[in-house]
Amino acid sequence: MIPVVDLFAGPGGLGEGFAAATNDDRAIFRLALSIEKDAAAHKTLELRAFRRHLDAAGAKTYYRMLSGELTREEAYLRHAKAAAAARAEAWLVEVGEAAVEAVRTRVRGALGSADRWVLIGGPPCQAYSLAGRSRNRGKENYSPEKDARQKLYVEYLQLLADHQPPVFVMENVKGLLSASHDGKRLFDRIREDLGDPARALTREARSSNGARPNYDLYSFVDHDGVSDSDPRAFVIKAESHGIPQARHRVILLGLRRDTLAARKLPRLSRRQPESVADVLQGLPRLRSGITKSKDGCEAWLAHLRAAKSTPWAGEIDAVSRQALGDAIERLAAPARDRGAESLTGRDGLRVWNHSSRGHMLSDLHRYLFAASYAHAHGRSPLLRDFPMDLLPKHQNVKDAVSSSGTFADRFRVQLKNGPSTTITSHIAKDGHYYIHYDPTQCRSLTVREAARLQTFPEDYFFCGTRTEQYVQVGNAVPPKLGKRLAEIVGRILE
Repeated sequence: MIPVVDLFAGPGGLGEGFAAATNDDRAIFRLALSIEKDAAAHKTLELRAFRRHLDAAGAKTYYRMLSGELTREEAYLRHAKAAAAARAEAWLVEVGEAAVEAVRTRVRGALGSADRWVLIGGPPCQAYSLAGRSRNRGKENYSPEKDARQKLYVEYLQLLADHQPPVFVMENVKGLLSASHDGKRLFDRIREDLGDPARALTREARSSNGARPNYDLYSFVDHDGVSDSDPRAFVIKAESHGIPQARHRVILLGLRRDTLAARKLPRLSRRQPESVADVLQGLPRLRSGITKSKDGCEAWLAHLRAAKSTPWAGEIDAVSRQALGDAIERLAAPARDRGAESLTGRDGLRVWNHSSRGHMLSDLHRYLFAASYAHAHGRSPLLRDFPMDLLPKHQNVKDAVSSSGTFADRFRVQLKNGPSTTITSHIAKDGHYYIHYDPTQCRSLTVREAARLQTFPEDYFFCGTRTEQYVQVGNAVPPKLGKRLAEIVGRILE
């Protein structure tokens, strides 16, 4: 199998895709090393590596551990070989802080004598994102050109220059295309640096034959009328390739010039995505919790049933009012449970990371209205569609109501009949952009629901607090998209 090194691995979405790629039912790649600095994401990486290294009998131990019957340490002791392999594969380290020689040694050890291998991953992307730059703009002494996070891609260059993989795959946010650095478009600089990483590092990093590694960059997709020289060519719209989520990301394919001759490359084919309802089908129905007040099923039901007699319920249009009334009548239908990290579904199958979070009482009515409105109208309501009594008490609400600009869609329902909107790490902050389409559950998406929309396998367990789990899911590359990219890379290396 072809070894893969995953830098800035997060919880392992892209790596999982490469590990799952097959040719004639045989695995193409093996994850040799996954490098991550976040402790919770690293635990997730290590646990998934442990699962991959277990045989069928050992898988029973894995599921017993997830169910709480065994501790992680007990499971590792029962399968010491798989545990040792997992610890060797998942490395907890902040690359920029680690000594360069330590990284070189670890990568060389993971690769062994392999000359065909792949480097994957992408630098942390907050500084590149449009939202991040918007939040930081105007802060005293802030300069996006000097944001240190924009320089983390240098660590990627370091591995390219030191180890010279025949192929690399680099992923980042779409906002990278419009970011700038020292007065130059950042994407142009990154593309130039990736083409000649040793020169970019202002040091001589030469291969064994004395040549400096040079790379040509390609897109994974065909864009009508757009060549690979155009930055727009590198944007992959996940929903156009079978992923149930409107996720647009920049993904670069780098081929080392001296080992891979120019040819007509295989590209991603277009596929229809599943709908949100299809993806979430079969998960246990949950109620939301209540924060800043006493939680409980009866209190939850009473508060939502009271919405029918509120003044705002009389202000909404007749179609929405009918949908609201129908939802309130069916509130007793969902399981009156808030879920858990491990629970059994109606079909007897185990479900992981499926617990609802709490919402303020005022937000519960907003969620109930929003989901009812979406059910009635087939679209998520904008703030201008909300009754006055349900508008949040924020300074920018007046502008949002009078226009369709920033925060106009502050409460966003994930519509059941199409792909979801982008699952991002913002889901960890609140659930306002990720409201479940079913008004009788009146809540935001759980970690498992977000993970399903990200196409993670059902037994992919996310470690850490629920907030940390949401961040991991939101930052990941959808594994099914990663698998399709990996299959293309496999065909190239063949």
